[in-house]
Amino acid sequence: MVAAAVRRILGDLTGHSHRTTVALLTEQLNATVKGVDLAADLAAGHLSPADARTAMGAVEHEGDSHRAALVAELSASLTTPIDREDLYRFSRSVDDVLDNLRDLVRETDLFGMPGDPADLTALDAVREGLVALRDAVAVLPDDPRRVQDGALAARKAAGRVRREYQTAVAALFRKELGPRSLSRRELLRRLDVIGLRLNDAAADLSDALLKRGH
Repeated sequence: MVAAAVRRILGDLTGHSHRTTVALLTEQLNATVKGVDLAADLAAGHLSPADARTAMGAVEHEGDSHRAALVAELSASLTTPIDREDLYRFSRSVDDVLDNLRDLVRETDLFGMPGDPADLTALDAVREGLVALRDAVAVLPDDPRRVQDGALAARKAAGRVRREYQTAVAALFRKELGPRSLSRRELLRRLDVIGLRLNDAAADLSDALLKRGH
């Protein structure tokens, strides 16, 4: 117990715990990028809804495992790159993005709907925002300005998701409404929520830096 405590203190003093935190956040974001790539494969017709749903289960488990490891690390660390409560909140928002990607794929299968190529532009924006957050997290201990730039890029990407959603709903309502229109409307709303959760994650990261005076 004493030896473990000493190792933990030394790790905090040498910055090892900060690198561990960044690595776990990066892996959680990597899993979320895999999730959006799966959703894009479904939208493009490269995967059936059933196959995408099965594959998404494994990706979700991966993301949850990295988040659980991060929470354990935050509980044990004496110091963190930004406040541990803010890191926890940011990680939770990233988890919400993956959860809603899972729901998008699952609901597509449940509703008996095919993937829709019209969703690819919004999903590309989600991916761009996640990559911006991942790149920002990589420099979290060293370059707050670049972190803020990454958070801003992610928020802009989330804004594009909202605009794509609004355009798609308007196009849907201009058509003659049929039995599948309600299902399509629900899937578009899920896509919009993914963008909202991406915006939350970006805001969490930006707000955390402001609290530290950056």
